[in-house]
Parts: sequence; C-alpha cells; structure tokens
Amino acid sequence: MTLKNPLDMHLHLRENSMLKLVAPHSAKNFKAAVIMPNLVPPLCDLTRLKSYKEQILQTCENENFTPLMTLFFKNYDEKFLENIKDEIFGVKLYPAGITTNSQGGVSSFELESLKPTLSAMSEFKIPLLIHGETNDFVMDREQNFAKIYELLAKNFPKLKIVMEHITTKRLCELLKDYENLYATLTLHHLILTLDDVLGGKMNPHLFCKPIAKRYEDKEALCELAYSGFSKLMFGSDSAPHPKHEKECCGCAAGVFSAPVILPLLAELFEKNSNLENLQKFISNNACVIHNFSFKEDKIVSLEKKEWQVPSHYGEVVPFMAGEFLKFKVKSVS
Repeated sequence: MTLKNPLDMHLHLRENSMLKLVAPHSAKNFKAAVIMPNLVPPLCDLTRLKSYKEQILQTCENENFTPLMTLFFKNYDEKFLENIKDEIFGVKLYPAGITTNSQGGVSSFELESLKPTLSAMSEFKIPLLIHGETNDFVMDREQNFAKIYELLAKNFPKLKIVMEHITTKRLCELLKDYENLYATLTLHHLILTLDDVLGGKMNPHLFCKPIAKRYEDKEALCELAYSGFSKLMFGSDSAPHPKHEKECCGCAAGVFSAPVILPLLAELFEKNSNLENLQKFISNNACVIHNFSFKEDKIVSLEKKEWQVPSHYGEVVPFMAGEFLKFKVKSVS
C-alpha cells in the first residue's frame, strides 16, 4: 500500500524534551502537519511562533517535513494579521479552559467582540480552526457547540471554518449543511467509544477531549471517512503526556497516536473501504480544501507485516501499546 504526501491536519508536538521525543514520529511519515499553539505561554506573536517553528525544523531535519504553524486565537487587529498571514496556516480558537492549556481562550461568543478579527481573517483567507465544545455536560459539549458553528458559518460566509476532531453524528450532519464548514477526524475516534475508555477498568491512555462518544456517533464518523467525503480531513490530535500525568488523579487529556497512525489507517481502510478513499482522507481532501502544492513529494509504502507496538516511547505510552498490528511502514522516499 502506497500513500502520497500524508498530511496531519491537527498535531501537538509540545516543547523541549517532549518535542524531541515525539516530533520525529510524525516527521518521518508525514509530509506536513498543522501544529497546535496551546503551549505555555500560547503562541500569540510572531517572534515566539518563528522560534517554535525553528525548534521543530531542527528536531526534524532531513525528514522532508513542513510544520504548518497556527496562532492561539485572540482579538488580533487587521494590521497584525496582514503582517503575519504569510507565516501562519491558520488561527486556532479554544473556548476558555476547555482542554489542555486553553485557559486564555475565548470566554464569550458574542459576535461583536469576535467580528473585527474574524472579518480580517476572512479578508486575508486565514482559516479558523475550532475546538468546538461548550462547558455543559461532558457528553453534550460538542453537540451543544453546533449552534455556535452555525452562527459563525452564517455570519462569516467567506471564512473557512474547520471543526476540529469531530466526534458526534450531529457535526457529521452539520458538515454537509454549510459550504464554509470543514472538519478533521482522528484515528482514535474511528476506533473508540466511551465504553473503551470507561466501560470496564478505566483506561487513562484513551482519555481525550473531546471524549469518545456513543456507537452511533462512531458509525457516522466511519461512514464519512471510509466514503472519502471531500470536506473531511485526517487530523491525528496526537497529544503526548508523560505516563505520570496520565496514570494519576486528574488524568491529562490526550492520546499519543503518532507512531501507529498509518499502519492502523491502512488496516481500517483495507477492511472497510479502499486505498483511493484512504488517499483522499490522509491527503487529497486537505490539498483541495487548502490549495496545497508541494515541490517534492513524499511517498510512504506500507507492507503487510505484523509488529507489536512498544509499551512506551520514552515516558509516553502510545495508542495501542502492546497490541499487534497487521501493517508496517516499509519505506519513505
């Protein structure tokens, strides 16, 4: 099985020693990735953004990998966005306190307060990426955010809005209703429901935000992905935390999937779809949506060869730790 220019449209690389540990797993197999800005402090200015990008490039040198940088959403003025637009892929909006390092996020979705920034983003064709959850009951948070997506899509029709890591049947339907709404979908949400996280013994390494939902939600996600639906893109939301921050009271949210993404997707699509639709999901859809073009292609070949996922990478436990997978990356050229 051969894939051309795999793209990860939602990736957490952290900083310092964690960056050095996890970034090579993504850089080896992906042509590019959209890098999340929720660091401490978050990425809100050009100087820090350039410095972080350089750290990533140095860590992943010789891998033919492009980090697509994002800014943490604030009320930026038009002049600032005009000056920085060529340095960023998009702006990531987090509701305040909804997930890891999002305390400085948006606390009010009153249109008047958001309008100057979103209007400027529309003008400069800067995509808006959204972690779409409210602060309601945990299983309803994404579904209840749908009305905010609709509000933004209607009032800013020229703004490209990406609903990040969707997990519900409701957002699958919403994706089809508005021309300027797009979505990313993770590997783990194609596989997990809440039963896997909490149905037996609690598995902290499967705990993420948005949390895995019901069986009917997973079925809706799978239907979109396996059909090659043109407005859906792969975004891993691979989010590493050290083992002591997962296996503890107050477990951190995040699934570290980077080492197993392509082998597992190959297995899933072989069983449920076809190679053409996997290529759409992993790359082609994003290339069309965001008008990507590459001077040099990255070709990843996979073979049917069983291997066991390590129990840990450094201090991080990966998705499917200890499990045997049917596909393995054979070569990257």
